Amino acid sequence: MGTAFFVVSKLVWGLVNPGSWIALGLALAVLGAALHRRRLALWAGLPTLAFVVTLSIVPLGEIIARPLEMRYPVAPPLAEVTGIIVLGGSEWPAYVHGGQPQVNAAGERLIETATLARTWPEARVVFTGGDGGLNPSGRVSGHAAMARALLVQLGVAPGRIELESRSRNTAENATFSHALVDPQPGETWVLVTSASHMPRAMASFARAGWEGVIPWPVDYRSTLWGWSPVWDLPQNLFQFTQSLKEYVGLVAYALSGR
Repeated sequence: MGTAFFVVSKLVWGLVNPGSWIALGLALAVLGAALHRRRLALWAGLPTLAFVVTLSIVPLGEIIARPLEMRYPVAPPLAEVTGIIVLGGSEWPAYVHGGQPQVNAAGERLIETATLARTWPEARVVFTGGDGGLNPSGRVSGHAAMARALLVQLGVAPGRIELESRSRNTAENATFSHALVDPQPGETWVLVTSASHMPRAMASFARAGWEGVIPWPVDYRSTLWGWSPVWDLPQNLFQFTQSLKEYVGLVAYALSGR
């Protein structure tokens, strides 16, 4: 069932992805023009143009991300920490050059994990995240290996780092890391992931049987002072896509019990 859900989720997201909307709208507009179907061209082209112009000016992604990012407080007080769990997604092994670890816009996940590890030197440090393949081999994925290398460069002792490298999505992050860690009642585990992703992650960890998990959100994308109209289609499209993915994921995970 895990693989079936993974495959279906990828297919569904391909259809829901805003980039797909734009491509479909343009394709229908071109088809209408080629077939001299003026009505089809207009009905497809005008909404697509309106969506692109609106998204270029209005940061819709930031606006809808804010309720997710405000769900949990920043840096909550900690009395003790048994371990730190960081979700994968910030590392880019495909772009490595000269052995240097590469991260994307979510790099704060690993940076904050290293900071927490220094603050709590006795805490276990667990990275969970695989390569997203349909047939995970069980070996340490490029993502896990890169995360380990970066954490070591940031000052975390190699012996403290534990890797879970089979998971392909958040639900598997929670399930496989639970099996690896075997958390005990009364322990306190800090969960590090992007702020907009934290609601889905916390729900998955609860369903997987985790107790005593403290959310530690990072990688905020919404601003505290509102927004001003600036033409930036690439950035706004990227953020809208990421934010919409979280809402779709919340619904899909709730319906499937993940």
